[in-house]
Parts: sequence; C-alpha cells; structure tokens
Amino acid sequence: MFETIRYDVKDGIAWLYLNRPDKLNAFIAQMNREVKDAIKAATFDEQVRCIVISGEGRAFCSGQDLAEVDKNMDHGQVLRDYYGPMIKQIRQCEKPIVAAVNGVAAGAGFSLALACDFRIVSERASFLNAFIHVGLIPDSGNLYYLTKLVGHAKALELSILGEKVSATDAVALGLANKLIPLDLWDEEVSAFAANLSTLPTKAIGLIKRSLKFTTELTFEDYLEQEAQGQRIAGLTIDHREGIHAFMEKRKPVFSGQ
Repeated sequence: MFETIRYDVKDGIAWLYLNRPDKLNAFIAQMNREVKDAIKAATFDEQVRCIVISGEGRAFCSGQDLAEVDKNMDHGQVLRDYYGPMIKQIRQCEKPIVAAVNGVAAGAGFSLALACDFRIVSERASFLNAFIHVGLIPDSGNLYYLTKLVGHAKALELSILGEKVSATDAVALGLANKLIPLDLWDEEVSAFAANLSTLPTKAIGLIKRSLKFTTELTFEDYLEQEAQGQRIAGLTIDHREGIHAFMEKRKPVFSGQ
C-alpha cells in the first residue's frame, strides 16, 4: 500500500514509520502524500485511538531531500501541493498523535514533530531548524507551532541561528514531553502510546478542538464553543463509564465511544 512509509495498526495504535533510512527519512513528494494518506486512514479507522509517527533507522526525519531540489523549483507551490496538505491532515485529526523522535528531526522533519500533540525523544534525538542554512525560512507550519511552544524570542533564535537542540535541552525548553533512555526506547514508546489508547478518545478530540478555538475566537465565543463541546462529551459512553467507575470506586475502562 505504501512505499516510503511503514504503516500498521495494532491494539488500537496506528504506527507510522518514515521509511527511507538510507536518506535519513528525508521527504520526497511521495512521502508527503503517503504520510497524509496514512493519517487520514487512521483518523477514520474506528479501531485506532492513538497514532505514533517515528523513523526507521537512526533518524526521525532530516527534512526535504535536497537531491529533489532544482533551481527552477517553485518552493511555495511545493508547500501548497505537498507539505501543506500533510500538515493540515495532521491538524485536522482529533485523535492523539505522538512524534516518537528516535534521532535527528531537522527542517521539515522538525516541523512534522512540532505538528504532533506529543513529542517523546530518545537520548540520541535532536531538533534543528535547518532552513537558514540553505537560505530559506521555516515552513510546514514550523513557526506557527514553535512560537506557541517556546515563545517568540526562542523561536527567533532557533530559526535564525539554526543551532541544534539536544534531547535534554528539548525537554527543558518544552519542545519535548519526555526523554527516554535508549535501552528502554521501544518499551516506553509502546507504553506511552498504549496509555493514550485507553483514554476517552472523543474527549481528547474535543480538547484538541477547544485548544484551537483559544486562538481563533473571542473569549465570549470560546465559552460558547466550550459549552457545546462539553455537551457532546457529556453524551459519550466514556463519560457514563467514568461516572460509574467513580461511584463504584474502580478504574474506568474507556471504549473510545
């Protein structure tokens, strides 16, 4: 089904691996399309309650494959045709998406990680806003997300100086949620995703939707959207299960419905 990524669904988790390890999982147009299609498939698959994006080999994603760039390329049109649709598909997904950053995430690979809901990193992971080194600006939603995570001043610094951010520093800056030792990588990534897959999926989607509204609406309009979202959450099976579990003094078993 896919040639540049590996996609598998198991136990409620969709695993999406960028699969061009000999090129440090650098993007080509086909990979952009396949990531978009896989996220769309996971979004509409009722069995999927969490999505994990990672990279095969020693890198997460090194950004655009520069071998595909020529002097006649319209970089803006490339963004409109390939990167924009991929990032929009990720943003539209209301299921939790985890970037399991196993190695370098540079350029558009950094942007891909930023677009996810969580970033968990291995000890050998790093982030690099590499665009400045080829005379370009951060793209694929990079500054939109980066500024929200680290603030204007730090986003400017990372983008203009183009210095590498280590896994440890990424956690300290708020770029990453969790640092995982190499020897525990597979085990802890699986446990992190498994925990997300047991949470009330519809409530997670409504939380993600509400967070978008915080920057798009006035406060009064936000409160109305909040009320509408809470009404929807209150009608879910998982809400009823949560109430019953609380009354029965047991751990809830959420179905994602």
